[in-house]
Amino acid sequence: MERRLAKYIDWGMLIAILALIAIGLVAIFSATHTNKGLNYGDPFYFMKRQLVSAVIGLGIGFFMLNFDHRSLGKLAWPIYYVSLALLAVVLVVGREVNGAKSWLYIGPFGMQVSELAKVGVIISLAQYLSQKEDLDTWRGLFGALLLVGAPMFLILLQPDFGTAMVFVGITFGMLFMAGAKPAHLWTLAGIGILLVLPLGYFFLLKPYQRMRLLIFLNPYQDARGFGYNIIQSMIAVGSGRLFGEGILRGRQGQLNFLPEHHTDFIFPVIAEETGFIGCMVVLGLFFYILWRILHVISESKELYSNLLCTGIFSMFLFHILINIGMTIGIMPITGIPLPFLSYGGSSLITNLISIALVLNVYVSRQKILF
Repeated sequence: MERRLAKYIDWGMLIAILALIAIGLVAIFSATHTNKGLNYGDPFYFMKRQLVSAVIGLGIGFFMLNFDHRSLGKLAWPIYYVSLALLAVVLVVGREVNGAKSWLYIGPFGMQVSELAKVGVIISLAQYLSQKEDLDTWRGLFGALLLVGAPMFLILLQPDFGTAMVFVGITFGMLFMAGAKPAHLWTLAGIGILLVLPLGYFFLLKPYQRMRLLIFLNPYQDARGFGYNIIQSMIAVGSGRLFGEGILRGRQGQLNFLPEHHTDFIFPVIAEETGFIGCMVVLGLFFYILWRILHVISESKELYSNLLCTGIFSMFLFHILINIGMTIGIMPITGIPLPFLSYGGSSLITNLISIALVLNVYVSRQKILF
């Protein structure tokens, strides 16, 4: 990267990202270091793996800053077809984890294909929408819906309902930015709620997955079964009170009452150990990152760049709202990780690649001004 342009990187956003990763590493260590059945006898096992993923993701991100993000738009269709191919392959030879066949392993290395497919679809959809001039008509919307519908369908076949819904959030955000009529978007939302969601719910999801979506309405009806996760999560969040019980001192996390507390339920670990103050710090960092992405969108003058950043903004916003919402009992459990905090190499690397694209748009804009 040219030294003269290094000063134009949004260092505030980058520092916020690094702060979240650091908080996530501490939370992951706290959640797993005492569980010898999970960490293979190494208290730093998950922390070290997450750190390696962070280094890889940051390395890829800084490498991407050397190239113009618009070059990816020219490769939109190859990227899209590769994403579809990987999603199809994982259905055949993938490994099932937590009820979803979404992991593709090459030797000891595993990759959750649907995570990388998010970026592929955002790039492809941004390029497609930037060239469409009739998005204010139903005919113009059809192609965009078909483009997103294909990978969504493959992900639902895994089945991974939560990740599929992320694509819905991405699509609506990008369509709105591209100029689709709000009335059309509301109509699509109504069709999805009344027709598509029920079909996917009854015919694609397994019985236990359907129960997991519904149990949030009253988790105490099955307190020792499907409602257990939500109840333990709410207990952990409430136990933190104002200042928390202290790092490595959270009872729900340290005694392993809280399931999946290093992945999907990492936020309750942070809430229990750092309290309301710690939660506000995390939410403040997320708010700052989202605000800076909106700033990049407002500064960019190219539709493709705007759409690219809008898709990434929508993806992060959806993840944050759904993940935190499910941990405090106001959203159904869907298995969506919390960006930069939850354990998971595929998710972390994908998120860092996404941030690199946003920074690339910002640097490119500053380069033009320079």
